[in-house]
Amino acid sequence: MLDLNRIKEQPERVKELLARKGWDADFTVLLAHMQRRSELLVRIETVKAENNRLSASVPAAKKEGKDVTALFARVKENTASIAQVEHELRSVQDKIDLIVEALPNLPDEDLLAGGKENNKPIRTFGTKPAFAFPVKNHVDLCESLGLIDYARGAKISGSGTWIYTDLGARLEWALLNFFIAEHLADGYTMILPPHLLNEDSGYTAGQFPKFRNDVFWLNGSDPEKFMLPTAETALVNLHRDEILAEDDLPKKYFAYTPCYRQEAGSYRTEERGMVRGYQFNKVEMVQYTTEETSDAAFDELVEKAERLVRKLGLHFQTSKLAAGDCSHAMARTYDIEVWIPSMGIYKEVSSASNARDYQARRGKIRYRDKATGKTRFCHTLNASGLATSRIFPAIVEQYQQADGSVRVPDVLIPFMGGVTVLSKKVAK
Repeated sequence: MLDLNRIKEQPERVKELLARKGWDADFTVLLAHMQRRSELLVRIETVKAENNRLSASVPAAKKEGKDVTALFARVKENTASIAQVEHELRSVQDKIDLIVEALPNLPDEDLLAGGKENNKPIRTFGTKPAFAFPVKNHVDLCESLGLIDYARGAKISGSGTWIYTDLGARLEWALLNFFIAEHLADGYTMILPPHLLNEDSGYTAGQFPKFRNDVFWLNGSDPEKFMLPTAETALVNLHRDEILAEDDLPKKYFAYTPCYRQEAGSYRTEERGMVRGYQFNKVEMVQYTTEETSDAAFDELVEKAERLVRKLGLHFQTSKLAAGDCSHAMARTYDIEVWIPSMGIYKEVSSASNARDYQARRGKIRYRDKATGKTRFCHTLNASGLATSRIFPAIVEQYQQADGSVRVPDVLIPFMGGVTVLSKKVAK
């Protein structure tokens, strides 16, 4: 949620920044509501002050033998007036909230306007792998090696799903264990959150109300619960409605969960197989910080995500997203994009984002400033560390060999029980 004071004091600047995200904002109605709210608050305080004065004068009036009936009548009249004004105040506040909660986060000042066309690669790791044989795509490789069963996945669940089998299941689990080990070594706290979340969780994360239809909602026994689209939605709600101590920041968490999304892949080549599905595995990192340490935390998350892909020996690039390609709740995002040889394109495997105080305002996530004793809103940040549904295809394709087998990245061999090559089993 945006800071109302900033909208009031700098409406044109806020409009300009929102326009970089493709958002055409008109604050005329909002500012009118805010003005009316101020007037109502002043009126309430004025009447309350009069009531306090009248009530304080009663003992003296009685002592002097005066009739206090008129005083009590005035107090009663004022009390009724306050109730009416408070009713209007709630109505005005609801109108303000309805407008503001729909607004996206402001992009950082240095981001370019526009969408994907203005994303800029800022660094690259390694070189594109060269092959002396025809390159196979990950779908064919996974099927020929018995790593993934797409047909049975579709049979038991539907399109946009798959089944990891045998060495494929072990490779997926090795990836997740490698990620977990790395985050634990860096001092992050591991969380295994529930997969069913409530409405407030989606609102705090900034996914509701705009993206309510992008998640899977339960029907029947508890229709107000939805399946988490990413562990960020759960992790960013851990300290909702809490006031933390400044000395307890930063808080660094990670969680492994499956992720459930309404939108799956199409039949386009770049979304075949595991590149985009209704359910996929991901390890997610989240930090709670102060405003002053927010930028350093962002750099740390980007470096951590990059380091994981580097250790896997994969060619990738890191891109700085333009304002319009940053998600609704985020002020800044860098994507780590891995090379998929058969597609000839880079696909995102981690988005590192800074929400600034946007999510904290929605979830009332605060900390107490040591110097002033006042409460301030935390900054929240997140990054995938990593999502496997694109890392897996990248490994299979970048590590494929001429005989159709696939080498296992060195860092995963201990998690694979010593298996170094994924090859077709010989029938006995």
